[in-house]
Amino acid sequence: MSLTVLGGSVSPFVRKVRVVLAEKGLDYELEPINPFAAPEGFRDVSPLGKIPAFRDGDRTLADSSVICSYLEQTHPDPALYPADAYERARALWLEEYMDGGFVPIAGPKVFFALVLQPMMSGKEADESGARETVENVFPRYFDYLEGELGDAEYFVGGRFSIADISIASPFVNLRHAGVAPDRKRWPKLRAFLDRSFGRPSFKALIEEETPIFGKRASLITD
Repeated sequence: MSLTVLGGSVSPFVRKVRVVLAEKGLDYELEPINPFAAPEGFRDVSPLGKIPAFRDGDRTLADSSVICSYLEQTHPDPALYPADAYERARALWLEEYMDGGFVPIAGPKVFFALVLQPMMSGKEADESGARETVENVFPRYFDYLEGELGDAEYFVGGRFSIADISIASPFVNLRHAGVAPDRKRWPKLRAFLDRSFGRPSFKALIEEETPIFGKRASLITD
C-alpha cells in the first residue's frame, strides 16, 4: 500500500485527511505518531514536527491542508474542492477559519482539558476553564458558522467539500469532550453536524475513536 498517514487518529487535522481519503475511496495505512514523542527521523517527513505527515510511495508531505490539496490533484474524483474560483476561495477560507482560528482554542482549552489531561493524569477534569471557553468564546464562532451555512445543506457550492470536512472534524473532538452547539440557538449548524457525522467517512472514525476518547459524549443532550 503506497499511501500512509502519519499521526494520531484523534487529531482533527489527521481526521481531516482520513475523511478526504475515505470520501475518495482510497486505501491507506495509518502509522500512529505521537508528535510529543515522535520517533527519530519524523522531522525528515514533517519538518515542523506536527501531524499529520503523509507518504505516497517515496514522496512525503506535511500539513493537512497541503495533503488534502495533493489528494485532490492526484485523485480528482469525486471532487472535494469547488471548481468555481470564488467558491474554491471561500472553501479555503473556511478551512483556515477552523484550522487557524477555532482549533487552536478548542483543542487546548476544551478537548485537552476535558479529555486528554484527565486520561494522562488519572484525575477528574477541571471544567472551569473549559466551561468559560464554551460559554464565552465559542458563541462567536458558532454564530459565524450558522450565518455562513444559512439555509444550505453544505457550506460552499451546494455540495460536500473540503469546507464541510474542515468544519466538522474539530467538532468530533468537541463531541468526545461532551460539547456541542446548542440545538435551539444554532439549529442549522447542529443539523449540519448531524448530517456530517452520519456520513460513512466520519461515522467510521467516530466509532473508532469513541471507546477511547468519547466517554463524555453521553453528556451531549438535545
